[in-house]
Amino acid sequence: MKQVVQNYKSGELAVLDVPVPGCKPGGVLVRSAYSLISTGTELMKVSEAGMSMLGKARSRPDQVAKVMQSVATNGLPATYRKVMGKLDSYTPLGYSLCGVVEQVGTGIDDVKVGDLVACAGNEHALHAELNWVPKNLYARVPDGLAPRHAAFGTVGSIAMQGVRQGEPQLGEVALVIGLGLIGQLVVQLLAASGVRVVGADPDPVRCELAERLGAAACGDPASAAVETAVAELTDGHGVDQVYLAAGGGSNQPVELAARLSRDRGRVVDIGKCRLDLPWNAYYEKELDVRFSRSYGPGRYEPEYELEGRDYPIGYIRWTERRNLACFLDLLARGSVDVEPLVSHIADFDDAVETYQRLKDGELKAVAVLFRYPEQHEEAGEAQAPAVTVPEVPRSGRASAPARPAKAPVRLAFVGAGNYATSMLLPHLAQREGVALSTVVTTTALSAANAKRKFGFAEATTDLDAVLGDKSIDAVFVVTRHSSHAELTRRALLAGKAVFVEKPLALTQDELAGVLAAVEESGNDRLQVGFNRRFAPLLQEAGKRFGVRTGPASLRYLVNAGRLQHGSWYLQQGTEGSRFAGEGGHFIDTASWLLQADPVSVYAVAAGGNEDLQVVLRYPDGSTATISYVTTGSPGFPKETLDLVADGKVLRLDDFVRAAVYDAGRKRWVSSRLPKARDKGQSAELAAFVRAVRTGGPMPVPLESLVATTAATLAVQAALVGGAPVTLARTR
Repeated sequence: MKQVVQNYKSGELAVLDVPVPGCKPGGVLVRSAYSLISTGTELMKVSEAGMSMLGKARSRPDQVAKVMQSVATNGLPATYRKVMGKLDSYTPLGYSLCGVVEQVGTGIDDVKVGDLVACAGNEHALHAELNWVPKNLYARVPDGLAPRHAAFGTVGSIAMQGVRQGEPQLGEVALVIGLGLIGQLVVQLLAASGVRVVGADPDPVRCELAERLGAAACGDPASAAVETAVAELTDGHGVDQVYLAAGGGSNQPVELAARLSRDRGRVVDIGKCRLDLPWNAYYEKELDVRFSRSYGPGRYEPEYELEGRDYPIGYIRWTERRNLACFLDLLARGSVDVEPLVSHIADFDDAVETYQRLKDGELKAVAVLFRYPEQHEEAGEAQAPAVTVPEVPRSGRASAPARPAKAPVRLAFVGAGNYATSMLLPHLAQREGVALSTVVTTTALSAANAKRKFGFAEATTDLDAVLGDKSIDAVFVVTRHSSHAELTRRALLAGKAVFVEKPLALTQDELAGVLAAVEESGNDRLQVGFNRRFAPLLQEAGKRFGVRTGPASLRYLVNAGRLQHGSWYLQQGTEGSRFAGEGGHFIDTASWLLQADPVSVYAVAAGGNEDLQVVLRYPDGSTATISYVTTGSPGFPKETLDLVADGKVLRLDDFVRAAVYDAGRKRWVSSRLPKARDKGQSAELAAFVRAVRTGGPMPVPLESLVATTAATLAVQAALVGGAPVTLARTR
């Protein structure tokens, strides 16, 4: 098998062929799926190995003291030979991984061959294809948790043990100094515990990431931002706890901790930073300084780690193994999200190059994972994973009976939030032949406001009454994303035509539930709010471009921008990712322009933010690349699109300008004032109302809506699996 090793004397890194470890009693043999590079601890070791002997000595005074003691005891020649022999040996790297149990040793009955486990330990969870792991250093991965996320188990346990040492309580305020990998996890664990968090780090990207993951405010410790935030959140008293998650030789972290702590606050050291405590500052506040020892009780104790002797839970509640299992559970339940921390995934064979890029600063990263050969097959992730595109039931209701010519189409709105009141209702309130019948919201006042502003006949919080009202022809579902599928399902079963804002569903089960309602009711009168294909400028540009004869390449840049702190779009645990919520817009637009549904999806994320690159492949060989970015300039247009095929180019600039190029020149160009930007909502609503009134087909075939939804769901599957996802049609 192969293993990553380092020669501490020369600094050489290598991937060596080494014997497979034996499966000893009291443990299991694990085949690695993913292992995590600790960009703090491991890079420190890699950097130290590249130093001169003097530099190594300066960086490890503890080891120098041991050498001097050995000289006094054994003499200089013997000590020199011993030290040089140890330095000139290969040592392993790595201590956090996820893999599949390949063999079970004697005395193990809690896991079996084929189980997915997370493993810990700098002697047992190495960057190697196979590792023997003793019982107390592994934990079974909960069902549904991705292997690459479970590989964070050890560093998560380190962060968790640090938080436990701080003894946080609901409503307290904490300061986290250092927002690297451990610091980011500490922020999330504290936020999940009901603690308000201020972060301090000189890197603005890491500060922004921590704020997205739950911190109330973050800033450069050298600026006044952190001190101001602490003062505002604590009424000037200072924080209850400080977590030192920084490294390096500066004494600034412990000085900042003293300055911003309240009287008798708690300071917890998790990282490896300089600790020259300013005596007066710590004495006057009587600060409680605590140390967090790695993963928790049991660490460095051979009886626990190697012999499998557990501590009774009544005496020691949280051991290494219990911390590991607890962190995995938090991941599985969505209380902690490690996906935004993944900066890069490298193939295991490229380990040396990856370490070198990290060391040289070419690869800026919070967390880097190694992906191992055959991991897809072994860890339950197919090399070419598939997302099923369900077959649309044949309901026989592609059209419906036409309404009397003079009878208005009666509409009900479920939800009256910002999008409904700014982008939909203004187009419907004055439309001839439309009657706004009832608005339904969860709070009485919002329903009353919508009734007053747009002229609804009724306002209510009773959805059942609306669905049971036979006079209502169509229901608009404009609520939060997590409720779309269920509300759509109920409205279809009630026999209503349905207009649901994107997304239609956040999971495959939700999508299947909507289609089950279509089959049960025979009602397929459904439209999803994919409005861009109805935009007049894009429609005209498509006509000018003409019919394609060969494959096309489409590029769609979405400069989405950052969301404001506190936006419900950031509630990924309940509302799905931001792309899951609005990505269907852009996939639908690409599919409409290419006149087909995608057959595969591949996606990669830029580390530390929500920037995505999504590549869609179509049956005729056409491709569409959607660049969904949140880190761009707000002054740049939000959406730009280029379609290239047959010697022609279609260019769309933010629904304000469009042009078609042919034979080296502009064949057609059109523009409008920015304030006249039209993304198609009005035309889409007109088409929906017309279909309801006349009984004609819905504006977009149900098959297309389902295919776009499945492709949007496949983006997350591709991000987790790290491989293209096939969109498999059921027949």
